[in-house]
Amino acid sequence: MASTYLTRTQTAGTSTRKFTFSAWVKRAGQLGASYSVPLFGSYYDDSNRGSLYCYQDQLLTYFKSGGSDQFLLKTNAKYRDVNGWYHFVMAVDTTQSTANNRVKLYVNGEQIAVGDLEINNQPSQNADFATVGVNSRAFEVGRMRYGSTPTNILFDGSMSHVHFTDGYTYAASDFGSTDSTTGEWKINTSPSVTYGTNGFFILKDGNSVTDSSTNSNNFTVGGGTLTKTEDCPSNVFATLNPLNSFYSGATFSNGNNRVSLTSGTYAAVSSTLGFNSGKWYAEFKAADATNWVQVGIVAQNPTASGQPLGYFSDSYGYIGGTAAGGVNSLMNNDSNTSYASTYGNGDIISVAVDCDNNKLYFGLNGTWLNSGNPESGATGTGAAFTISSSPTSGFYYFAVGNYSGSQTPDWEANFGNGYFGTTAVSSAGTNASGNGIFEYDVPTGYTALSTKGLNS
Repeated sequence: MASTYLTRTQTAGTSTRKFTFSAWVKRAGQLGASYSVPLFGSYYDDSNRGSLYCYQDQLLTYFKSGGSDQFLLKTNAKYRDVNGWYHFVMAVDTTQSTANNRVKLYVNGEQIAVGDLEINNQPSQNADFATVGVNSRAFEVGRMRYGSTPTNILFDGSMSHVHFTDGYTYAASDFGSTDSTTGEWKINTSPSVTYGTNGFFILKDGNSVTDSSTNSNNFTVGGGTLTKTEDCPSNVFATLNPLNSFYSGATFSNGNNRVSLTSGTYAAVSSTLGFNSGKWYAEFKAADATNWVQVGIVAQNPTASGQPLGYFSDSYGYIGGTAAGGVNSLMNNDSNTSYASTYGNGDIISVAVDCDNNKLYFGLNGTWLNSGNPESGATGTGAAFTISSSPTSGFYYFAVGNYSGSQTPDWEANFGNGYFGTTAVSSAGTNASGNGIFEYDVPTGYTALSTKGLNS
């Protein structure tokens, strides 16, 4: 749902004083002081608008009516996890006599206490909202607007099981529950709630904007491309990690499955999830690969800042590119050796890591290089590297990078969602593990890097 928003025009609603919004959200994009992640917004003009969003990594909600601020709440806590899913709930009832009961925020099943709010400006009793439950006013998921022009802020990440109840307020426990075995907060897939006139339930088990509630309040895609993802709260897939980018100039998009690396220094970006046992498979497309670009694996070593893949003993890179006649080499421990083939723009590199036998393999556009056979076990037929069994941090991570300070490559990762950027794989290969969708066949015994894969 990167840079995408959904919209629906409301009718005269059940209430302009009571509503609940619930969504499961996986953040993506940049993190920092000026970056906002809108969950929903309602806008008529700059004097009449409202939104729930992450701002400076804190959860914030505000509403305005007739040019006056109706309420503003902002959490002390910062929500910077770009790997896991959050469950955000906002419950509003301005008819409550106690001010602090009028707007409640919940994160992963826990209500944010008054003492944990940096700002707590509650609405006046019986306040009516100018943009919720009002005929002909838009309700937008994944977009917020402000200003007279207006300025548009779009969501980047993934959403699932998005609910809105018009005229009824509910707690987080109506939409989720604690797993008795794992102790984790999990989705209630069929909550028993009343939706009211403008209520809806969308993005249930996929990218459908068709209302799954008792209403028919379907949404439309107002902008961007809404893609289906295998990544969900019950099976979290790896993405590229902006919190572990070894180069601050990286720009992330498409749910953190695309990264643009600017020129000026070496760059490496690793995955959010790591591994030190088992067999793992991922695919990477060189979306803009000139000379000296890299793909491989790396141990999360804090001293690696500013160094390319393959600089350290537990860092392994496959260098390619199309400029200057192309390059093709392997790099480890700051040493290069020639390799089978180069790659360039549009090529897909398969990476298979066998941690049980300490072998690393590379494939190019569906063919394993150097006659490699990732299924050969301890024999390691055609393996590009025999990797260390003791990575510095205890774990390896998939990684992409730039080996030249003058290049500005883009990389797209498919960790199993079945997309490169917003383009679905052309014809999914076979995958015996049943975990993830890839362009090419997944070697037997290998699986996608996800929580399901890690726990199998």
